[in-house]
Amino acid sequence: MQSQSILEQVIIADDHPLFRLAMKNTLERLYAGISLREAQDFNSLAELLQGQGSQCQLLLLDLEMPGCEGFSALIYVLTHFPHIPVMVVSAHSEPEIIRRSLDHGAAGFLPKSADLNDMSEAINTVAAGGLWKPAVSDSDSPISSQEQSIADGLARLTQQQFRVAGMVYQGLLNKQIAAELNITEATVKAHMTEIFKKLGVNSRTQVVLALGQLAVKPAAKLEEFRVAE
Repeated sequence: MQSQSILEQVIIADDHPLFRLAMKNTLERLYAGISLREAQDFNSLAELLQGQGSQCQLLLLDLEMPGCEGFSALIYVLTHFPHIPVMVVSAHSEPEIIRRSLDHGAAGFLPKSADLNDMSEAINTVAAGGLWKPAVSDSDSPISSQEQSIADGLARLTQQQFRVAGMVYQGLLNKQIAAELNITEATVKAHMTEIFKKLGVNSRTQVVLALGQLAVKPAAKLEEFRVAE
Protein backbone atom coordinates (compact mmCIF):
# COMPACT_ATOMS: atom_id res chain seq x y z
CA MET A 1 0.00 0.00 0.00
CA GLN A 2 1.47 3.33 -1.06
CA SER A 3 1.49 6.40 1.17
CA GLN A 4 -0.17 9.66 0.21
CA SER A 5 2.87 11.56 1.50
CA ILE A 6 4.34 14.34 -0.63
CA LEU A 7 7.78 12.83 -0.10
CA GLU A 8 9.57 12.98 -3.46
CA GLN A 9 13.37 13.31 -3.02
CA VAL A 10 15.28 11.00 -0.65
CA ILE A 11 18.94 10.07 -0.23
CA ILE A 12 19.88 6.65 1.18
CA ALA A 13 23.40 6.63 2.65
CA ASP A 14 24.64 3.17 3.61
CA ASP A 15 27.71 1.16 2.67
CA HIS A 16 25.84 -2.14 2.26
CA PRO A 17 24.43 -2.46 -1.30
CA LEU A 18 21.89 -5.12 -0.32
CA PHE A 19 20.47 -2.90 2.40
CA ARG A 20 20.29 0.07 0.04
CA LEU A 21 18.44 -2.09 -2.46
CA ALA A 22 16.01 -3.34 0.20
CA MET A 23 15.37 0.19 1.43
CA LYS A 24 14.95 1.46 -2.13
CA ASN A 25 12.42 -1.27 -2.95
CA THR A 26 10.53 -0.56 0.26
CA LEU A 27 10.36 3.19 -0.33
CA GLU A 28 9.20 2.70 -3.92
CA ARG A 29 6.37 0.51 -2.61
CA LEU A 30 5.39 3.11 -0.03
CA TYR A 31 5.70 6.34 -2.01
CA ALA A 32 4.47 6.74 -5.58
CA GLY A 33 6.86 8.56 -7.89
CA ILE A 34 9.63 8.91 -5.30
CA SER A 35 13.12 9.85 -6.56
CA LEU A 36 15.92 8.04 -4.73
CA ARG A 37 19.66 8.71 -4.69
CA GLU A 38 22.25 6.44 -3.06
CA ALA A 39 25.60 6.99 -1.36
CA GLN A 40 27.91 4.17 -0.28
CA ASP A 41 30.44 6.23 1.70
CA PHE A 42 30.95 9.72 3.06
CA ASN A 43 32.69 11.08 -0.03
CA SER A 44 29.85 10.04 -2.32
CA LEU A 45 27.34 11.46 0.17
CA ALA A 46 29.18 14.80 0.34
CA GLU A 47 29.27 15.03 -3.46
CA LEU A 48 25.60 14.11 -3.73
CA LEU A 49 24.61 16.74 -1.18
CA GLN A 50 26.76 19.36 -2.88
CA GLY A 51 25.02 18.75 -6.19
CA GLN A 52 21.46 17.86 -5.15
CA GLY A 53 21.15 18.75 -1.48
CA SER A 54 18.79 21.64 -2.13
CA GLN A 55 16.14 19.23 -3.48
CA CYS A 56 16.55 16.57 -0.80
CA GLN A 57 13.57 16.19 1.53
CA LEU A 58 14.97 13.41 3.69
CA LEU A 59 18.29 11.67 4.33
CA LEU A 60 18.35 8.11 5.63
CA LEU A 61 21.79 7.85 7.22
CA ASP A 62 23.68 4.82 8.48
CA LEU A 63 26.06 5.50 11.37
CA GLU A 64 28.90 3.35 10.08
CA MET A 65 30.05 4.38 6.61
CA PRO A 66 33.60 4.47 5.23
CA GLY A 67 35.12 7.93 5.48
CA CYS A 68 33.01 9.23 8.33
CA GLU A 69 32.15 6.82 11.06
CA GLY A 70 29.72 7.44 13.88
CA PHE A 71 27.91 10.71 14.47
CA SER A 72 30.34 12.86 12.49
CA ALA A 73 28.36 12.56 9.25
CA LEU A 74 25.16 13.52 11.06
CA ILE A 75 26.84 16.64 12.44
CA TYR A 76 28.25 17.48 9.01
CA VAL A 77 24.86 17.28 7.28
CA LEU A 78 23.00 19.25 9.94
CA THR A 79 25.69 21.95 9.88
CA HIS A 80 26.02 22.44 6.14
CA PHE A 81 22.56 21.35 4.96
CA PRO A 82 20.30 22.29 7.89
CA HIS A 83 17.13 22.15 5.78
CA ILE A 84 17.47 18.36 5.36
CA PRO A 85 15.82 16.24 8.07
CA VAL A 86 18.03 13.26 8.88
CA MET A 87 16.68 9.90 9.95
CA VAL A 88 19.40 7.71 11.44
CA VAL A 89 18.99 4.11 10.28
CA SER A 90 21.16 1.68 12.20
CA ALA A 91 21.61 -1.92 13.26
CA HIS A 92 22.65 -0.51 16.65
CA SER A 93 19.38 0.17 18.45
CA GLU A 94 20.55 0.37 22.04
CA PRO A 95 18.86 3.18 24.05
CA GLU A 96 22.14 5.08 24.41
CA ILE A 97 22.68 5.07 20.62
CA ILE A 98 19.14 6.31 20.02
CA ARG A 99 19.57 9.02 22.65
CA ARG A 100 22.92 10.16 21.21
CA SER A 101 21.40 10.31 17.71
CA LEU A 102 18.58 12.54 18.89
CA ASP A 103 20.87 14.67 21.07
CA HIS A 104 23.09 15.30 18.05
CA GLY A 105 20.08 16.54 16.10
CA ALA A 106 18.63 13.59 14.19
CA ALA A 107 14.95 14.01 13.35
CA GLY A 108 14.38 10.34 14.04
CA PHE A 109 15.91 6.94 14.61
CA LEU A 110 14.86 3.83 12.69
CA PRO A 111 16.29 0.41 13.60
CA LYS A 112 17.19 -1.69 10.56
CA SER A 113 14.96 -4.38 12.04
CA ALA A 114 11.84 -2.16 11.81
CA ASP A 115 8.84 -3.60 10.02
CA LEU A 116 7.12 -1.96 7.06
CA ASN A 117 4.42 -0.25 9.14
CA ASP A 118 6.90 1.29 11.57
CA MET A 119 9.13 2.39 8.71
CA SER A 120 6.25 4.08 6.90
CA GLU A 121 5.03 5.86 10.03
CA ALA A 122 8.54 6.97 10.98
CA ILE A 123 9.42 8.33 7.55
CA ASN A 124 6.06 10.09 7.14
CA THR A 125 6.45 11.70 10.56
CA VAL A 126 9.93 13.04 9.85
CA ALA A 127 9.09 14.10 6.29
CA ALA A 128 6.19 16.13 7.69
CA GLY A 129 8.53 17.97 10.06
CA GLY A 130 7.95 15.85 13.13
CA LEU A 131 10.29 13.92 15.42
CA TRP A 132 10.23 10.13 15.38
CA LYS A 133 11.35 8.99 18.78
CA PRO A 134 11.47 5.24 19.50
CA ALA A 135 10.87 3.88 22.97
CA VAL A 136 13.72 5.58 24.80
CA SER A 137 13.44 7.21 28.19
CA ASP A 138 14.31 10.85 28.81
CA SER A 139 16.18 9.53 31.84
CA ASP A 140 18.72 7.81 29.60
CA SER A 141 22.05 9.58 29.88
CA PRO A 142 22.47 12.47 27.42
CA ILE A 143 25.71 12.90 25.54
CA SER A 144 28.62 13.95 27.72
CA SER A 145 29.91 17.52 27.85
CA GLN A 146 33.13 16.26 26.22
CA GLU A 147 31.25 14.72 23.29
CA GLN A 148 29.14 17.86 22.92
CA SER A 149 32.27 20.01 22.88
CA ILE A 150 33.79 17.88 20.12
CA ALA A 151 30.54 18.05 18.15
CA ASP A 152 30.46 21.84 18.52
CA GLY A 153 34.04 22.07 17.28
CA LEU A 154 33.29 19.81 14.34
CA ALA A 155 30.32 21.99 13.41
CA ARG A 156 32.68 24.96 13.08
CA LEU A 157 34.77 23.26 10.40
CA THR A 158 34.27 24.18 6.77
CA GLN A 159 33.29 21.37 4.43
CA GLN A 160 36.88 21.03 3.20
CA GLN A 161 38.30 21.11 6.72
CA PHE A 162 35.83 18.40 7.70
CA ARG A 163 37.03 16.17 4.86
CA VAL A 164 40.65 16.75 5.86
CA ALA A 165 39.87 15.88 9.49
CA GLY A 166 38.11 12.71 8.36
CA MET A 167 41.13 11.67 6.32
CA VAL A 168 43.42 12.29 9.29
CA TYR A 169 41.11 10.03 11.29
CA GLN A 170 41.58 7.35 8.63
CA GLY A 171 45.36 7.63 9.00
CA LEU A 172 46.21 9.47 5.77
CA LEU A 173 49.31 11.66 5.65
CA ASN A 174 49.29 15.26 4.42
CA LYS A 175 50.72 14.19 1.06
CA GLN A 176 47.99 11.61 0.60
CA ILE A 177 45.27 14.06 1.64
CA ALA A 178 46.59 16.64 -0.82
CA ALA A 179 46.50 14.11 -3.66
CA GLU A 180 43.03 12.91 -2.73
CA LEU A 181 41.57 16.42 -2.60
CA ASN A 182 43.69 17.80 -5.44
CA ILE A 183 45.15 20.56 -3.28
CA THR A 184 48.68 21.44 -2.16
CA GLU A 185 50.31 20.16 1.01
CA ALA A 186 50.57 23.79 2.15
CA THR A 187 46.79 24.06 1.91
CA VAL A 188 46.41 20.84 3.89
CA LYS A 189 48.68 22.27 6.60
CA ALA A 190 46.61 25.46 6.68
CA HIS A 191 43.47 23.38 7.11
CA MET A 192 45.15 21.40 9.89
CA THR A 193 45.94 24.62 11.76
CA GLU A 194 42.25 25.57 11.68
CA ILE A 195 41.17 22.04 12.63
CA PHE A 196 43.45 22.09 15.68
CA LYS A 197 42.10 25.48 16.70
CA LYS A 198 38.41 24.64 16.25
CA LEU A 199 38.64 21.22 17.93
CA GLY A 200 40.82 22.58 20.73
CA VAL A 201 43.66 20.11 20.10
CA ASN A 202 47.32 20.43 19.14
CA SER A 203 48.26 17.21 17.33
CA ARG A 204 47.03 14.76 14.72
CA THR A 205 46.77 12.09 17.41
CA GLN A 206 44.40 14.30 19.39
CA VAL A 207 42.28 14.86 16.28
CA VAL A 208 41.93 11.07 15.94
CA LEU A 209 41.08 10.66 19.63
CA ALA A 210 38.56 13.52 19.50
CA LEU A 211 36.72 12.16 16.46
CA GLY A 212 36.84 8.71 18.02
CA GLN A 213 34.56 10.03 20.78
CA LEU A 214 31.84 10.37 18.11
CA ALA A 215 32.09 6.71 17.07
CA VAL A 216 29.14 4.41 17.77
CA LYS A 217 31.34 2.55 20.25
CA PRO A 218 33.97 5.09 21.43
CA ALA A 219 35.76 2.68 23.79
CA ALA A 220 36.24 0.13 21.00
CA LYS A 221 37.65 2.78 18.64
CA LEU A 222 40.07 3.96 21.31
CA GLU A 223 41.29 0.40 21.79
CA GLU A 224 41.76 0.00 18.01
CA PHE A 225 43.84 3.18 17.97
CA ARG A 226 46.04 2.01 20.84
CA VAL A 227 46.66 -1.32 19.10
CA ALA A 228 47.52 0.48 15.85
CA GLU A 229 50.07 2.64 17.64
